[in-house]
Amino acid sequence: MSRTEEFELIIVGGGPAGLCAAMYAGRGMLKTALLERGVPGGELLNTEWIDDYPGFEHVLGRELAQKMTAHALVFGAELRQENVESIVRREGGVFEVATTGGTTYEAPAVILTAGGTPTKLDVPGEHEYAGRGVSYCAVCDGAFFKGDTIAVVGGGDAAVEEADYLTRYAEKVYVIHRRDEFRASRILQERLFANPKIEVIWNKQVRELGGGPAGLESLLLEDTVTGDAQSLKATGCFIFIGFRPNTGLIKQHVAHDASGYVITDDRMMTSIPGLFAAGDLRVQLTRQVTTAVGDATTAAIAVEKFLKDRQAGVPGAKVGV
Repeated sequence: MSRTEEFELIIVGGGPAGLCAAMYAGRGMLKTALLERGVPGGELLNTEWIDDYPGFEHVLGRELAQKMTAHALVFGAELRQENVESIVRREGGVFEVATTGGTTYEAPAVILTAGGTPTKLDVPGEHEYAGRGVSYCAVCDGAFFKGDTIAVVGGGDAAVEEADYLTRYAEKVYVIHRRDEFRASRILQERLFANPKIEVIWNKQVRELGGGPAGLESLLLEDTVTGDAQSLKATGCFIFIGFRPNTGLIKQHVAHDASGYVITDDRMMTSIPGLFAAGDLRVQLTRQVTTAVGDATTAAIAVEKFLKDRQAGVPGAKVGV
């Protein structure tokens, strides 16, 4: 049975950005609903250890997620387990956030923190060894592989740049690419080829990831030309073959870059008045837990001002646009 609920603010996504925004919205005494399809935490739940979040030298991803969730609840935010289908801004400035459960949430402001999804290899062992050798973030996990032999999969800017970055920790870095040339920019390629710790393995694709109780141990590679198979020993596999921002929920045009990341102003507002964005789906230099919560802090405080201006009829709030 369908029903409608009204709030001052709806937050879509329950990762670090969403939970931080909910905490600040609660502190601001805004009637807020955070909608998350699963357990709150986002990518924190897929990361075993985090050692680059201030105040926590070494913390389990799920533990940090639990602490952030508890902190948001302390200030009165409502966390609802809902799968959001669409976000639409009606004439007059009220948003309709429709869910698969049949409930429609209405509010004059929305903060979208739905993050993004790294493209997976979809091979045996990838899910099993995620967080135990398989990673999609060099900055997050590189320090865990000091002195190890690791592999980087991909041929674009991200793969080439992160492979070079990972040599500050790993003793040896293999870059595995399915073609015989990179798509990465020339300057990044020159830097990679000049690094003595890096070896490129051309015309190969990963078919399986294997290991044991301690984690990843090897990669099974297939030659894209001959079909021959070979095994490569490595305790880490960093996959950089694409990242898709979760912006498909927005059913109206919103300004974005060529890769689909949402463009915001310095208050995190998008080109749609009242729609704010924070975290991994926003155009920015880097995507870390720290940048996600920084975005969210700005967005939540900006929403307070936006709602006050809207109530007062301030032109900048664009009430009727």
